[in-house]
Amino acid sequence: MRRLPSFLPRCSPASPSALSGLIVLAVVLVGCGGSSVDSVSIDGSSTVFPLTEAVAEEFMEDSQGARVNVGVSGTGGGFSKFLRGETAINDASRPIAPNEIEKAEANGIEFIEIPVAYDGLAVVVHPENDWASCLTAGELREIWKPDSSIERWNQIRDSYPDRPIKLYGPGTASGTYDYFTEAIVGEAEASRSDFTASEDDNVLVQGITGTETALGYFGLAYYENNADKLKALSIDPDERDGGAPCVTPGAETVKNGRYRPLSRPLFIYVNPAKITPTVEKFVTFYLQNADELASDVGYVAMPDDAYELALQRFQDRTSGTVFGAEGVDATGTQVEEMLREAAEGTAPSDTVAAE
Repeated sequence: MRRLPSFLPRCSPASPSALSGLIVLAVVLVGCGGSSVDSVSIDGSSTVFPLTEAVAEEFMEDSQGARVNVGVSGTGGGFSKFLRGETAINDASRPIAPNEIEKAEANGIEFIEIPVAYDGLAVVVHPENDWASCLTAGELREIWKPDSSIERWNQIRDSYPDRPIKLYGPGTASGTYDYFTEAIVGEAEASRSDFTASEDDNVLVQGITGTETALGYFGLAYYENNADKLKALSIDPDERDGGAPCVTPGAETVKNGRYRPLSRPLFIYVNPAKITPTVEKFVTFYLQNADELASDVGYVAMPDDAYELALQRFQDRTSGTVFGAEGVDATGTQVEEMLREAAEGTAPSDTVAAE
């Protein structure tokens, strides 16, 4: 999914600085007209990156002369920059965390929380794995918890073969790692450490496809782009979370909330102090086009009303968090309902505006 932008203006040959931007996976979209405009600075989640990249490309085509820079530092790394005031927008594959809210308060940084699409996390195995088709949330917890002693498949179920498990997952800077550990283990960042980790999901795909006894997880879009060489397991939420047993991840089960607890909203966070005319136009364009572009890059569009409510939240400059508020379970969240409750003042919200 981390591809170079498919659209670049046909200008003169790239300068060294432009080439450098491409090397670090930045999407640099520069108009050829020579007009001077402010740019949009974005960093954060590798999961949200394909959607933001697609929006940036379309925005550039629609707004000649605009410039958008999209970096990929992971959700946590992106928040670190965002909360230092270095970027206008942070891509996030999880809600802002309590320690990040505290840092925002300490640094006097406000933020507008905007959901942009749904995603699910896929738990995947090698396609020649013919013994596992569905795991429960409880079994996943036993596999991934910090003190797990599970090293072989038959330690999960007696019917599974006595073969070693090779685990793959996102690195600790990834919002997908944070989300999975919170949804499955019960605490963000609580995980065993003896697994092959990478913030680059393509590395995880390669590792799992090359290991017959592998088990791993990453965003649903990355699975769907590699479905010909991976096998996705169904998930049974068991007694810890309501829902139908053994639900297969997919657009419909993510959107209707049945794929629990591994379906989630994706976000952008906007610093209102950095909303220039170009940032204003970009975020508005994002919310007006994300439904179509989300499907194009493998994610699940939110309902139309959810995008309208998110746009209203941005236009009203409503700062603070709904999805990261204390006691809120964002797994399998129905975004439209939560945004409407927030607009009506009936949902929990932690406002971090600094006076």
